[in-house]
Amino acid sequence: MDKLTEIMNWKAQEIADRIREVSASELEAFAGQAAARGSFIEALRAPEKLAVISEIKRRSPSAGQIKDLGPSVEQAEKYLSAGGDCLSILTDQKYFGGELADLSSVTEIFRNSGNGIPCLRKDFMIHPIQVLEAAQAGASAILIIVRALSDSQMMALRKAADLAGLDSLYEIHSEPELERAVAQDAKIIGVNNRDLAVFKTDLAFSERLIPLFPKDVVAVSESGIWTKEDAARARACGAKAILVGEALMKAPDTAALMNDFHQA
Repeated sequence: MDKLTEIMNWKAQEIADRIREVSASELEAFAGQAAARGSFIEALRAPEKLAVISEIKRRSPSAGQIKDLGPSVEQAEKYLSAGGDCLSILTDQKYFGGELADLSSVTEIFRNSGNGIPCLRKDFMIHPIQVLEAAQAGASAILIIVRALSDSQMMALRKAADLAGLDSLYEIHSEPELERAVAQDAKIIGVNNRDLAVFKTDLAFSERLIPLFPKDVVAVSESGIWTKEDAARARACGAKAILVGEALMKAPDTAALMNDFHQA
């Protein structure tokens, strides 16, 4: 069993007692809050720079413990002050050490201060109940991992996200996965440079796949980006944004590295 399959099997068990039918009205109740949450896709379309999705990531199966992090709000504020365009907040507990409260605490502080940036709920999404949870926690977007889901599962997640006024980031790692995402009219597609089967990383995946994207899709390069040179490779192949976790979590000067990424 590869790692992604293991994680998805566990996620199905984890949410089993929460699964129920989610009504359209429950989701639509959050659509009116979209403006207050901020548009994830519009934040990625920054015209003159490479946008940065800054990830709050305590640990991972590949890296182990990344940072002994206190309240997620502290890291979020560090990213905000450094000029991050969006946040990605991991809410999986077993494999990544996160929880839904990491997301809700950040979005609540930002909402109350009137000074925030759109947040992605980064988790292994299977069922619309998780989309409802994301909306309740103040997320602006959800993650759809194409390799891990059937077409019908992706359609159900996307429909729920659309009803709630959330954007959907489709994550791919191969040409067939790209074709499946495009068939779902994906507006944002991210190439995960890390093979989730074996957790090895190579920026060549972005360089091969992003040039194949439809012109109107916002392209994101995810994982394996540590330096300005890495970010420049992503931008050169057509990425409009990069998603960076470990490098920013460990950076001695977050603002300086963020500026390097923006100017790549």
